[in-house]
Amino acid sequence: MNGKQSLPFRMASAAFVASLLFSGVGRLHAQAPAAPAAPAAKPAEAEADPFAPQPAPPLPPGMTGSSTSDPRYSLKPGLYDAGEAAMGMEHVAFLKKPTAFQLPANDPNDPGVQKALSQLGIGDPTKMPKAMQLVIAGLAFSNSDFAFQGDHLFQGNFYGINFYDISDPAKVSLITSLVCPGGQGDVSVYGNLLFMSVEMANGRLDCGVQGFPPMPPPEKGHENDRRTPAASPDRFRGVRIFDISDIKNPKQVAAIQSCRGSHTHTLVVDPNDKDNVYIYISGTSFVRPKEELAGCSSETPDKDPNTSLFRIDVIKVPLAAPQQAAIVSSPRVFMDPRTGALNGLSNGGSHGKDQEKPKDTNQCHDITVYSAIGLAAGACSGNGILLDIKDPVHPKRVDAVNDPNYSYWHSASFSNDGSKVVFTDEWGGGLGARCRANDPNKWGADAIFNLKDDKLSLAGYYKMPAAQSDTENCVAHNGSLVPVPGRDIEVQAWYQGGVSVMDFTDTAHPFEIAYFDRGAIDTKQLVLGGEWSAYWYNGYIYGSEIARGLDVFKLVPSKFLTQNEIDAAKLVHVNELNVQNQQQITWPSQLTVAQAYVDQLERSQALPANQISSLRKQITSAQKSKLAKKDLAKLQKTATTVQTAASSAKSPIDAKRLTALAQVLQNPTA
Repeated sequence: MNGKQSLPFRMASAAFVASLLFSGVGRLHAQAPAAPAAPAAKPAEAEADPFAPQPAPPLPPGMTGSSTSDPRYSLKPGLYDAGEAAMGMEHVAFLKKPTAFQLPANDPNDPGVQKALSQLGIGDPTKMPKAMQLVIAGLAFSNSDFAFQGDHLFQGNFYGINFYDISDPAKVSLITSLVCPGGQGDVSVYGNLLFMSVEMANGRLDCGVQGFPPMPPPEKGHENDRRTPAASPDRFRGVRIFDISDIKNPKQVAAIQSCRGSHTHTLVVDPNDKDNVYIYISGTSFVRPKEELAGCSSETPDKDPNTSLFRIDVIKVPLAAPQQAAIVSSPRVFMDPRTGALNGLSNGGSHGKDQEKPKDTNQCHDITVYSAIGLAAGACSGNGILLDIKDPVHPKRVDAVNDPNYSYWHSASFSNDGSKVVFTDEWGGGLGARCRANDPNKWGADAIFNLKDDKLSLAGYYKMPAAQSDTENCVAHNGSLVPVPGRDIEVQAWYQGGVSVMDFTDTAHPFEIAYFDRGAIDTKQLVLGGEWSAYWYNGYIYGSEIARGLDVFKLVPSKFLTQNEIDAAKLVHVNELNVQNQQQITWPSQLTVAQAYVDQLERSQALPANQISSLRKQITSAQKSKLAKKDLAKLQKTATTVQTAASSAKSPIDAKRLTALAQVLQNPTA
């Protein structure tokens, strides 16, 4: 790279970064403990390299790692010119970040880098290694999560939000940029309102980029104390609301302050309330002083029963008057119902570290609500929890699980029928290489649970199967369902592990059906990059690439997925998509959907070959005749036979497919 290119940021200890930015580094710092202040500068020849990649330790007994024989393991490195590998996917388009959202230089002495550090409140950058300065400055421009509405895509960033026109996914174009720092910039959209999470201490009410004056040096003897920035009436940490009725000129109409800021948030739509929407705030950062926001407290529950820890916050947003939005409840979702103790859950210890003791769970990282079934799945640091959200203002915990293989419960997805939940583990906080050959496949992975009668039971794990290098940050991250009827499929981002598409129809045996990956950004040092989120939206997969910009992909036929299945998925269109507000998928009763079911029944050998052939001929004939009476009568007669076959199917999965196929054949639409 030359000096004119933007630099993706080098890696460091998440805890170290957290201590420097007070609030941590957004979604990437999650499980990091408090860390000491930056060490004093040393002579260059004696300076230890805090960014040197650490080799993976030997695999624990009985555990396996990812494969080095996969073509993704040996790809050519580079930022914009890395080697690529794909299976079952095609890369349709790529658009670079706008210039304002890029670090201006790769030299820590560059005035632009030093200005960014000053705006973040770093008082004396000379106290940290030069490369660390690039980490801190660069992280302030990281791409984060997505929201979608119509032909518009909203991409969050630690520095603000970018608005894109995706009416032609092959030619995505920038509409406007909203500069509004504060990290991590997660977004949701509803009607003319856009919501944005703000957590870091440089966030200002007016969206200003100047940040706040750095803290003075610590007193002698207190260099290692964890400190918070001085209270300011101009600081903002919480959820911003913008009016986007004029898409090119978004205007902030409300800014709801919260004690821990908003690491992420979840839009909640109550089917029984047409006048309001709700926002669940997940705050993972430090508690601000009460001098800055009245009522805030970082005390433990035994010292202060009103502590700002061990809770989530609920914002009520009146749609007719969003400027009146306010926090209306702070549910204690970790409480022990028997004793009333606020700290009623713990991680139980994790990742086989004998020395690691159980830690109280006091925060949720992400909450996915599924209003159609009245439940939410909370990925809450040490636990996965299940919430009853029929009363969205007062969610109640109905179950909680933990897992010794899980380091930090990060996000969740329901299957469409609500019978399964996929939780992700952000082991290493997104700042580490966690997909190496010696990294266990049950660590930094997906844990798949069956859900029945409001109880979760572990069924299996999934981790992208290709080993990544020591210089590629990689771990399970954000994904969404791909609406293929008859199957449970999720597309998922894995940072520099790229994009992986998983079939978890059989929860005990999930497997990969498609992928896209690039080579490491750098082979000598670990550089922050890769896909933050990968979501299916109206026929395409969109990837939020942290360092580079915006990716667009499409699925293509393979031995794991047919064209009929892809075409059936494309029949599902939504007007808005906020992935953490999961919508129930319904498919039209079109014969394309029937063809998809037939392909699946052939793949699983649920019907004999002659019956599969006969079904295909009947469906094709009916499609060509546009459901002529003769062809329709044949389909309806066959529907009875198919439904009968469902009662003797060898697997419940195929029984469901046969029943669904019979329903389409009985009442097909053109």
